[in-house]
Amino acid sequence: MIIVHHLESSRSQRVLWLLEELGLEYEIKRYQRDSKTMLAPPELKKVHPLGKSPMIEDEGMIVAESGAIIEYLLDTYGQGRLRPQAGTPERLRFTYWLHYAEGSAMPPLLLSLVFLRMPKAPMPFFIKPVVKGIADKALKGFVNPQLRLHLDYMEAELGKSTWFAGNEFTAADIQMSFPVEAAATRSDLVAQRPNLKAYLERIHARPAYQRAQEKGGRFELLS
Repeated sequence: MIIVHHLESSRSQRVLWLLEELGLEYEIKRYQRDSKTMLAPPELKKVHPLGKSPMIEDEGMIVAESGAIIEYLLDTYGQGRLRPQAGTPERLRFTYWLHYAEGSAMPPLLLSLVFLRMPKAPMPFFIKPVVKGIADKALKGFVNPQLRLHLDYMEAELGKSTWFAGNEFTAADIQMSFPVEAAATRSDLVAQRPNLKAYLERIHARPAYQRAQEKGGRFELLS
């Protein structure tokens, strides 16, 4: 039995979704975020030294990192599903988007979250203007331009095909869902890009996505 170490409102929601798409049986071991820091609880470090989610256990092995988990599940249980045939242009696009999601798309989104929250952190009142000035400058000069660059790129690519790897839904779309969902927490970023907005509507309509939401519990990304 596959065990998913599932942290609420996290990347592990994608793993549940993939398992539902593949029709596999699995068990969920749930973890709650710290109510003050919103970080994962220390119990996850008993499973993996980094204490991060998602992680799965299968056949006595621990597999961590979303991309690695997706590849493992497809290799082990996919039977050719949710991944284009090797040697095709679609397969190359699949591999690209599978890695782009965390390697390129998520860093500016994480930086945006950090700099937006910095001025709200507890600190002496006389420091607040300095911190806000630094955060605003970083957002305006680097983070926001990078966000627009990547979202415009995704928008254009989805204008070429229905899904990220082509006209067939693949696990690359499951992987890409998290950065697009994260961008949607800032409504203007996705609402102004019709292809990304339609992409979110398509994934939200998938029965497997909905089942994963029901089983995974509350899914609210930080904004």
